Order: sequence, then structure tokens, then C-alpha cells
Amino acid sequence: MMQRIAIWSVVLSLMFLPLKTALGAESVKIGLLAPLTGPAAADGASVNNAVQLAVEKVNKGGGLLGKHVELVVYDDRADGKEAVGLAQKLIQQDRVVGVVGGSYSTPSRAVAPIFQEEGIPFIAAYAVHPDITTAGDYCFRNGFLGMVEGRGAAYVAVNKLKAKKIALLVSDNDFGRTLAAGFKEYLAKNAPSVELVYEQAYPFKEQDFKPYLASIKEKSPDLIFASGYYFQTGPIVSQARELGITATIFGEEGADSPKFLEIAGKAAEGFLIVTNLNRDDPRPEVQEFLKVYRERYRIEPDMVGASAYDAFMILCDAIRRAGSTDGPAVKKALGATNNFNGLTGTIQGFTTNGEVVKDVQVQIVKDGAFRYFDVVKDPAVITP
Repeated sequence: MMQRIAIWSVVLSLMFLPLKTALGAESVKIGLLAPLTGPAAADGASVNNAVQLAVEKVNKGGGLLGKHVELVVYDDRADGKEAVGLAQKLIQQDRVVGVVGGSYSTPSRAVAPIFQEEGIPFIAAYAVHPDITTAGDYCFRNGFLGMVEGRGAAYVAVNKLKAKKIALLVSDNDFGRTLAAGFKEYLAKNAPSVELVYEQAYPFKEQDFKPYLASIKEKSPDLIFASGYYFQTGPIVSQARELGITATIFGEEGADSPKFLEIAGKAAEGFLIVTNLNRDDPRPEVQEFLKVYRERYRIEPDMVGASAYDAFMILCDAIRRAGSTDGPAVKKALGATNNFNGLTGTIQGFTTNGEVVKDVQVQIVKDGAFRYFDVVKDPAVITP
């Protein structure tokens, strides 16, 4: 009797082994790095919120290749050193098949070479530094290259806002420097008569901008390009208006956050940005996302969340088209992306360097909310 029990135990264990193996392999793991804590926590929350909605949508639609999608989320605190350790964890412990970089340029630059070396497809949702995609052919960017966004801002400043005298006040980090470089490149090539009357980079943690703004006021520009994150541009805009500066203040995607509106208050009215997301886009999928996001999280959606949502969906689309989670196959499918219908517009495709080609959106604050102002479609501006 004991011998029979032992035999049946072995048989049963062998019968259930394939089931256990199947259960263990029935999820497709995708990584997400985002700054969930620290000074950029509001952006991190937007990223996580939006990608969770994307995961739900994919899984309700049957998952990927017949498997449930599992999102593995880590907090990189917008710190490069922190991100490196987490990248290794995603690869070695979690065995992810791809990663969405929902963080800033510094951590994204740090992890891109790691994912490249391991053959893990990586899509930076909105980080702007060129080093992210130059890490290799497994690295892509759904947001704008900093130079492209800077050119887009200059294009709008000159052609739409008719600026003649411009002041530049930018964050002294990868983000601010690359945007400023693109802005100045466009002016030099296309608007040499426009006068750059002031240029200053401020420390990342700066909060008192009045000394810079007082100098700007003396120069009497008709437009200030104030580049920085929401926790920088919010104080810049409010302090500028306190000093009686009436010039148009123009920013970029770093200010595309409900936190900017909260910090700047009434001074935000009339502030413009170049960004990824058009809240007034009439397409049903965009309006549905905005509606669901507002209902679920009780806060306004922003460019950061929409860009991360798109990065995740682009990766899923590539896996479906590849018919595989194998790194080289997914990488090839990503490179062949064509006219993908995203929240942030139609993704025309990626260049051979992994840079996205899509229109640049322009938003303006009206009645305390970001609304449509214009869109930049000029291929000479939007093509990396």
C-alpha cells in the first residue's frame, strides 16, 4: 500500500508539473521605472497611473500572445545611481521582456546602455537627452529629443507669437541645456534678426528667481522662454508676474502638470508650452483616456502620463507584431512602427536612431487649464 501511494505521488507531481510551469510562464513581464518619490513624485504618479490604465486595457483585450501582462514598477527617484540597480533587478530577477522609462534624462541615460547590452527593448517615454537613444538599437524614444522640442518652441515663438526680443531662462541640467541648444539652433538658422537679449541657466534646486527676472525685466523682452520642470517654472511664472513682467512666458513639457497650475495659480493664465499632449484632441481614444483618468484618480492627466501610456502601448504593439517576446524580434518590430495611433498623436515612426517622428503640440493655459493653441507639423522642425 505504501509503495502504491508513493508511486501515485510521483505520477501526480509529474502531472501537475506542466501546469505549474505554464502558470509560472503565463505572464509577460514589462518593467517600468518612474520617480515615485522625491521632487519629481507628481510626474512619477502620473506615469504609474497612466500605465496601470494601459495594462488594464491590454489585459481586458486578451493580454499579449495569449498571456496576462504583469507590470513590474520600481521607484528610481529620478536618480541615475538608483536607476542602475533597479535596471539590473528588472533584468536578472524579474526577467522582463521590455522596459518603459517613465523617468527623467539622468536615470534614463544611465540605464539605456544596460538594457542595450542585455538586448532588452527600452522606450524612454519623455526623457529628452540624446545619449538615451545613442546607447544602441534596442533604445527608443516616444517623447521628443530635446533639440527637436527646443526647435519647436523657437518655431512657435517666431512664427506664431511673433517674438522679436527673447530672454532664455533654463534649468542647468541635461533637460534644460538640450532644449536651449535646440531653441538657439532654430533662431540662428531661421530667424537671425530675432534678438536674444538674455540667457541664463539656473541651479536645479533654485526657488528664488527674482534676481534673474529683475535682470530680464531691464532687457524688456517680448517673450521669455522659461524652460524647466513644474516645480521650477511654477515659481518662475508667479514671481515674474509679481515683478510686473508682462512679456509672454513660454515653456515646454516639463511644466505640463497639474502641479504647475497649482503652484503658479492665477499667474499661469496665458502661459504656453510645447508638449506631447493635446487635451482638446477630438479622437475618441484620447477623450476616453482623459475621462477615465479624471474619474479614477481625481486629478488632471498630463503629458508625462500620456507619453508613458503610449510607450507601453507601442511596446505591446511591437510584441504582437513580432509574435514573440524575443528581444531581437521585438526590437525589429519597434523599428518598423508606422502610423501608430497614440494619445500623443500619430507616431509616424522611429528614425534609424530610435527617435520618434510626430507633431509637436502647443498648449495654452485658459481659465486654469491647458487647452489647444497650435500644432507644429513642419518636417524640418519635428524630424530629429
